[in-house]
Amino acid sequence: MKKDAHLSIHIPAKLTRKRGRKRILLPDRAILPQLAPEQNEHLIHALLCAHKWQKIISTSKMETTEALARKMGISHAYVCRVLRLNLLAPDIRRDILDGRQPKGLRVIDILQPFPLVWDDQRKHLGFA
Repeated sequence: MKKDAHLSIHIPAKLTRKRGRKRILLPDRAILPQLAPEQNEHLIHALLCAHKWQKIISTSKMETTEALARKMGISHAYVCRVLRLNLLAPDIRRDILDGRQPKGLRVIDILQPFPLVWDDQRKHLGFA
């Protein structure tokens, strides 16, 4: 083969979407193996904090979000933004915990205001 020669391989395939994920279907309808999900420890930590802090407040171990923020040594605004994560759709939380979140989703993204309607959340955060 020549030094600057190129080799091309043609494989007929079809790109499809299922639950927002792209899949490659081979001619015989077999699906290529998917890469293992990659968990984002920062997203998971934020969800766990939201759950833990909500439990602390609801069991009256802390009277207010202000008291919780003071005890944690963080701003009240941050506590409130993290607590909002408890309003995420259950499937969004599950996908984040399983490492199936949209590529590039960051904690700063989910801490921004998001819609309360679950279908709108999925679209807003890239899960739809």
